[in-house]
Amino acid sequence: MTVSSLHLELPALPSELMALRREVRGFVAAERAAGGLPYPDKVGLGFSPEVSRRIAARGWIGMTWPRRYGGHERTALERYVVTEELLAAGVPVGAHWISDRQSGPVLLKFGTEAQKQALLPRIARGELAFCIGMSEPDSGSDLASLRTSGTRVDGGWRINGAKLWTTNAHRVDYMIALVRTARADEGNRQSGLTQILIKLDSPGVAIRPIRSMVGVQDFNEVVFQDVFVSDADVVGQPGHGWNQVSAELAYERSGPERWLSSFRLLAELVQAAGPRPSDASAMEIGRLFGQLMAVRQISLSIASMLQAGKTPNLEASIAKDIGTRLEQEIVRTVRNIVHADALFEGADLPALRALLASAQRYAPAFTIRGGTGEILRGVIARGLGLR
Repeated sequence: MTVSSLHLELPALPSELMALRREVRGFVAAERAAGGLPYPDKVGLGFSPEVSRRIAARGWIGMTWPRRYGGHERTALERYVVTEELLAAGVPVGAHWISDRQSGPVLLKFGTEAQKQALLPRIARGELAFCIGMSEPDSGSDLASLRTSGTRVDGGWRINGAKLWTTNAHRVDYMIALVRTARADEGNRQSGLTQILIKLDSPGVAIRPIRSMVGVQDFNEVVFQDVFVSDADVVGQPGHGWNQVSAELAYERSGPERWLSSFRLLAELVQAAGPRPSDASAMEIGRLFGQLMAVRQISLSIASMLQAGKTPNLEASIAKDIGTRLEQEIVRTVRNIVHADALFEGADLPALRALLASAQRYAPAFTIRGGTGEILRGVIARGLGLR
């Protein structure tokens, strides 16, 4: 069993997609050989604006967007292949990930023509980065309880409040924030919410770092104190923010990063185990890959639904719930195999050691980010008519 053999077992895709897959693998190999792409020693999405710009130069950001907005008018499945390969190889895509995955599509679907013309081409060139402005202090997973407010003033809005667990806010240019701009209707807590573009170097924006137990600063608290945004920065219609966020969450929850965050760790285990792993280890590794392929098929079907213009909230929640729990199981299983087979005894396996140490600290976050398992199961229950 070898790492390269993992690719051969993937379900067949149209020939043009396989050609694109080989192109991405060639790009990764060339970047590594040239020293421009370090080998990953942590799970999760690394952050490198330089790598993102080189990816953009290949036409792999904004792939499905119209050419008039800097896109390349390729299919959602082509985009899926590119992102799958980059994630499986541990390429640091964090500098463009949010912008390409959801902020750009939100602007494309709900933004004004001026917003699209000004922002989308720069995202596609890898020049602009975004973060998500949803979670708040004291709100937990109850997004409708948010308290950040947008008050009407001459020519725009005054924003006050705070967003929490905001990934990469200290490194990016913009946030699309969900704020309350009107009192909620009785019996409809989701009404009165609006999405607003906020430039993070604006006066009144303070970014406070939160260091995780992994030892890195990815998270932040972003505080707004009388931050002025113009009417031109409203995304979509005031008061329609909840429906827009619901569409955005389908992009966030369905992608391959929801089951590939710990893939590099599993690949390193396969390499360390060699062609003749123990029977017990081979059985466990096979079980994990069987589950990975099943989740992958769900994720691919959601990519097809997005390509057809649908909003697969239910399906995305299923994919995210299954995928992130599988990611945690991968970490536990790799740890158990490493100890049961004594792989570290007398072996020089720096990549596996580093990734396992990182993954064990990071794994609790898998089932929290993008919506907790409890929230997702509530979405699934409603989608099935059970509540």
